[in-house]
This record gives sequence, structure tokens and C-alpha cells, in this order.
Amino acid sequence: MPEQPQVYGRLRAQILDLDRVPGSRLTERGLETELGASRTPLRAALMRLEAEGLVSRDGRGWQVSPIDLGEIARLSELRDAVETAAARLSCARASDAEIAALAALVDGFDHSRPADDAVRAGTDFHVRLAALSGNRFFADAVDSAMTRLARSRWLVARSGDAWDEHREIVGLIAARQADAAAERIHEHIVGTHERLVTALDADARALRGRGLAIVS
Repeated sequence: MPEQPQVYGRLRAQILDLDRVPGSRLTERGLETELGASRTPLRAALMRLEAEGLVSRDGRGWQVSPIDLGEIARLSELRDAVETAAARLSCARASDAEIAALAALVDGFDHSRPADDAVRAGTDFHVRLAALSGNRFFADAVDSAMTRLARSRWLVARSGDAWDEHREIVGLIAARQADAAAERIHEHIVGTHERLVTALDADARALRGRGLAIVS
């Protein structure tokens, strides 16, 4: 039977890709049968996903966590604080080679990629950008926030504007313009949040019609 890392990875991918709909119920017995997993690794995987905010307890069972608009707003505030600070530190600490590697990632982005690939690439960009600060706790915080935002970002993924803004941010860090880089990433995060909330609000009825649970 699959061990906990394999069970966790499969369930996590299904949740982030919306194969398991937000708000849907999960039972350990049903998952055991579906995934061919034993009770102990399955329960460990569910507890790990609970810590990431992707599932929650529902009585004696579990549910895929609904998309929470309030949580989205708080996570955007967290990202704004952490990533603007990381941008300033990156201008002072990151090597030219590290910045060039991130610039190559941005330049190599394929705008024809599917939405789920675009979301993963966007997460990778922001985590690596935070890591340029030399403080791994910044990168860990951004990674956690982006994981919690992944499903909502997948729903409204856009390929063009965000990556143009990514390119501008990296250029400012390469030029060691700390204030300008921090301001640009602040604008990027605020703008991304506003577009996300607008799209979710406009599509809320259709999304709920598909069975997706969205709460305020």
C-alpha cells in the first residue's frame, strides 16, 4: 500500500487542481479504498493537509476546505509585508548570478502553459524571489501563503500581466533599487489580490453552481 508521502502528494495535487471540489466531504474509509492506502498513512496525510489549510475536520469526517475570501485577504497582507521586506534585502544580499537565474526563469515562461502549470510557476517565482533575501523563513512563509492561495489563483489564472510585472521586479532588484523594487512588488501583490477578488465575486454564482464552496 502507498506510504504517507505518496498518499499526501496525491491528495494534495487533487485538491490544488480542483479535482476534489472545495467544500466536498472526505471519509477515511472511502479514501482508503480509492487510494489503496492503509489507515495510518492516510490519517497522517490528512493531518498534514489540515496544517496547510487544505482540508478541515467535519464532524467525524473531513472536508476539502472552502475557498475563504477573508483568508485570501489576510494572506495577501502577509505576502505584502514579507515580500516587500524580502525585496529590499535581496537588493543588498543576492548575488548577480542568483538574480540572473531568476530573470532566466521569468524570460523562459511559456504563456501557452495550462492554468495549473502557470500557478505552479508563479509560486516558484515568488518563493525563489523571497529566497534571494538570504532568509529562508521569508521563503517558507511565502511558500505556505501561496499554497493556501493556489486553488483561488488557479481559478483566475492569467498568463500575461503578472509575468510582465515579475520581469519588472527582477529588473529593479538587479539594478539594486531597493525602494523601487519594494514598491513594485507591493503594487503587484495588491493588484493581484484586487483582480482575484473581482473575478471570484463576478463568477461566484457560476462557481457555486459547479459545487465549489466559497465563504466570506
